[in-house]
Amino acid sequence: MLRSLYSGISGLRSHQTMLDVTGNNIANVNTAGYKASSVLFQDSLSQLVGNPGIPDDQVGGRNPAQVGLGVQVAGIRTNFAQGSAQATGRGGDLMISGDGFFAVRAGGETLYTRAGGFSFDPTGKMVTADGAIVQGWAAQNGVVNTGQAVGNIVLPLDAVAPARETTTATVTGNLPATAAVGDEIVRDVTVYDPQGAPSTLSLTFTRTATGWNVIEPSSGANGTLEFDEGTQTGGGLVLNAGVSIDLTAVTGYATLSTVAVTGQNGAAAGTLKSYSITGDGSIVGTFSNGATETLGKIAMATFANPEGLEKAGGSSYRVSVNSGAAQMGEAGQAGFGNLVSGTLEMSNVDLSQEFTNLIVAQRGFQANARIITTSDEVLQELTQLKR
Repeated sequence: MLRSLYSGISGLRSHQTMLDVTGNNIANVNTAGYKASSVLFQDSLSQLVGNPGIPDDQVGGRNPAQVGLGVQVAGIRTNFAQGSAQATGRGGDLMISGDGFFAVRAGGETLYTRAGGFSFDPTGKMVTADGAIVQGWAAQNGVVNTGQAVGNIVLPLDAVAPARETTTATVTGNLPATAAVGDEIVRDVTVYDPQGAPSTLSLTFTRTATGWNVIEPSSGANGTLEFDEGTQTGGGLVLNAGVSIDLTAVTGYATLSTVAVTGQNGAAAGTLKSYSITGDGSIVGTFSNGATETLGKIAMATFANPEGLEKAGGSSYRVSVNSGAAQMGEAGQAGFGNLVSGTLEMSNVDLSQEFTNLIVAQRGFQANARIITTSDEVLQELTQLKR
């Protein structure tokens, strides 16, 4: 049979593979974290029909004569270029800006993905859309030890922020210089003991001929506020009423009566209300008492040869013998990209390039089909030599 017939068949198979890869790229044009693939061709073995000759004094050298036996797929490469960002506004959606992968655990196997559409299941585990558990490090008392082995990211839904005893309070605003002698202004503030139990601290301001007296009745702490053109004299007043009450910012201008307790550093125990994810992968919890604390950190992975990873479905990859082992680290470190919360990385498929590839593959397929039909016509002529 003619060699060209089999060369045409190899061309059909190879261009069919190119069509398959291109079609898959176009199908995943809106798949978050998808990386486009491309096909590389190479020629197959060549049959030697004329040996090379060695040159001598009487005759020149002769090149080998070879007939190629077709084409084959040399490889299918994955393009890990950065995809475009799509803002979603969801706190659990993460995009890697730069190199790296998320590590997820599914079916006893660790996989790696660029698709960062995460959420928390009813048990607090951070999971992908198909239930794989995101890997990272848990925090102990707000501190993350990244030297430990990675494990499941679990949001402690029953976490409690400890109570804080009130030790300081701050009073600001203005006491009216135009108030009559004997006028009183009372301001209250809630303070907390070491167990977080609340109590009320009261300050009574009384106008005198030279300024204002201030007293905290429960402790008996008292002092005098005097002003020179609205500004306190003597460096300001700090009362020690079991709680250090700073009144140095109080002014004494006319008319305005805006004095108020504007802050104190205590709080009752708080429960977890919400969370946010920072650029380095830290999961920061916000508690009902206003406290914030790091609850965990998402791990990142890089590879010596990312193109050597094997696609495992679900926009995930697994380690292969040619990818190298996963190197774990933190987002933002050297070799690892930053995380962008509320954003997903979209597919890096270039539709204009893919449709061009469709045309190239189609024409290549048609040309190889023409080789087969032409070879068939030659064979038909051979069979008709004897009639």
